[in-house]
Amino acid sequence: MDIVISNGSSKPIYEQIVDQIKAAIVSGTLTEGEPLPSIRALAGDLRISVITTKRAYAELEEAGFVNTVQGKGSFVAGGNLELLREERMRQVEELLGRAVKEARAAGIPADEVREMLELVLED
Repeated sequence: MDIVISNGSSKPIYEQIVDQIKAAIVSGTLTEGEPLPSIRALAGDLRISVITTKRAYAELEEAGFVNTVQGKGSFVAGGNLELLREERMRQVEELLGRAVKEARAAGIPADEVREMLELVLED
């Protein structure tokens, strides 16, 4: 699992980790039951604080993406397909929002944007 931390990002490091692990789970790169690196190992690989990594894992667990077993580690949670679907929908909504913002900035009317979306959906 490759996680890339950007020091130039406005997002906190733990949030960057959470976003990238969520994306890997949603895309199917990480599958149900698959172990995540230990908190210490990930912190060492990324050269960040163990506390930062622990916070990221805690957020993932709270959101239902990860299960942590004391003494064994953290694993990709399974069985919550609705959670994954909701996360995917949120990502699509975010992308569509950015597309609409770009279209407005370019002066493209809403009916043309709808037409573009219909054409893309046909593919």
